[in-house]
Amino acid sequence: MKTIILASGCFWCGEPLFKAMRGVHAVESGYIGGHVDNPTYKLICNGDTGHAEALRITYDPAEITHEDLLDIFFETHDPTQLNRQGNDVGTQYRSAIFYENDSDKALAEAAIARAQKNWPQPIVTTLEPMSKFYVAEDYHQDYFIREGNNNTYCTYVVAPKVQKFRKAYASKLKD
Repeated sequence: MKTIILASGCFWCGEPLFKAMRGVHAVESGYIGGHVDNPTYKLICNGDTGHAEALRITYDPAEITHEDLLDIFFETHDPTQLNRQGNDVGTQYRSAIFYENDSDKALAEAAIARAQKNWPQPIVTTLEPMSKFYVAEDYHQDYFIREGNNNTYCTYVVAPKVQKFRKAYASKLKD
């Protein structure tokens, strides 16, 4: 098993997408890239801890590649928006890839080059060295699955994204 950590704005939006992929064994919502130990959602929402909302994805490289995950990452959020995704604004919503080593960094750079062809504006996704990942509070884990029908944000933002994703990636989804 391998791990990749990606930040694409609100983790509620990304978690159900990656969890549905064949070869992905676990997805955890959490915080990374900041300067405060043991951050909480309330703290990072202030935008001054430096953390990003991110997903730690554990996958089997025999079933899905690092490159595939990076390509999906770039296809499922807007990497041209600096420190925001839609109405979610702040550095905690930045687009970022956290790399463990030079090889992973090179894969991320190649993914940015591939993705740039699909975006008229420059990609602003940051490449950041891996730092401590803090798992988010329990209520953030599987949030869309549990609360999707009871939350306006999920109904109008996350649900259409999940529906579009499931259609586009039907052949790569878990049964």
